[in-house]
Amino acid sequence: MTPHLSMGAYGVYVWTSLAVFLLVLLFDTLAPLARRRRNLRNLRARLARQENRRRPGTAPRNEPHP
Repeated sequence: MTPHLSMGAYGVYVWTSLAVFLLVLLFDTLAPLARRRRNLRNLRARLARQENRRRPGTAPRNEPHP
């Protein structure tokens, strides 16, 4: 089994290539999810600012009344 896993003299190259591929694949999967969460957070903050600007005489929704 060990000669099969070492793949002759190319084992280091093959396993390193496989590890790099898996890391890129993982990043490619997680990056859009993180971007989506960041965009949603920014959109919520922008909507809250617009809501606070729209009604200047009222307390903001995210702060309690005094």
